[in-house]
Amino acid sequence: MAGEEGSAVTGLSYTEASHELDEIVAFFEQREVDIDQLVARLERATAIVDELDRRLRRTRAQVEELVPRLASVVGEAPEDEEGELDTADALVAEIDEVLDDEPGTPGLF
Repeated sequence: MAGEEGSAVTGLSYTEASHELDEIVAFFEQREVDIDQLVARLERATAIVDELDRRLRRTRAQVEELVPRLASVVGEAPEDEEGELDTADALVAEIDEVLDDEPGTPGLF
């Protein structure tokens, strides 16, 4: 397993935690699950899901706070000649897409 059982989930990067969660899910998808590891891995998966959910919520709140500030600094810039959004609008749209594309990790189990 990527992370040690006792390592703090808060010390993992988002990517590390996500990879460890993938490994735990693969463990549960095995036909013969090691019963001695079942509860420990389930507890670890729950801790990871809770932490990732907390990070996503915090990030979304920060984005929702910063986007209006960015929009007020940039102003209502018109579309360019090709009808595309300006850089700030494109950035905001990209951030929204990334946050909306995050898997609903709490529903994994």
